[in-house]
Amino acid sequence: MPEPESNDTISSTTAATNENSSGAETPPQDGTAANDAASPDLESQLAQAKTDAAANLDKFLRTAADLENFRRRTVREKDDLRTAATGRVLEDIFPVLDTLGLAIQAAQQPSADLKSLVGGVEMVLNQLKSALASHGLKEINPIGQAFDPHQHEAISHQPSKDVQEEQVLTVVRTGYSLNGRLLRPASVVVSSGPGKTDKS
Repeated sequence: MPEPESNDTISSTTAATNENSSGAETPPQDGTAANDAASPDLESQLAQAKTDAAANLDKFLRTAADLENFRRRTVREKDDLRTAATGRVLEDIFPVLDTLGLAIQAAQQPSADLKSLVGGVEMVLNQLKSALASHGLKEINPIGQAFDPHQHEAISHQPSKDVQEEQVLTVVRTGYSLNGRLLRPASVVVSSGPGKTDKS
């Protein structure tokens, strides 16, 4: 007949059973608590990112508006400068118009003299040239000069005993430059030298 278990053995068995029972009821540590702790941090980062995006959008819109205002201001200032420059030229031409009007009135008189009229027209022309020259306009009238394809336009070649080859023989139409910038080339007839035929 087996001997009854001692109280120490019973106590040890009961403690082990309770320990196993307690271990079975304890849920495993799967990181849920850590995720719960991280969620507020992610939400704050998302909120900060939205705030930064809104601030960047505001900066972009302000910059775009400033750029458009700058463009409009530049166009307006350019137009104002052009108008002011044109106004200065016209102010210098007004006296020419006045003189031309007086010349026409003189030509309509019964006692008008052709020689005086020609002299008056020449005076008006010189006055106009002087007014335009004060604003940088320069005539290109290269009679007797070497032909320059950058300044002259050759419309024909003609033989000449007096003018060397490749020099301007006749200026058909005067050219003009404005402050060194070519506006219209001079149309010229170029010498082909003595005894040479027209190359045009």
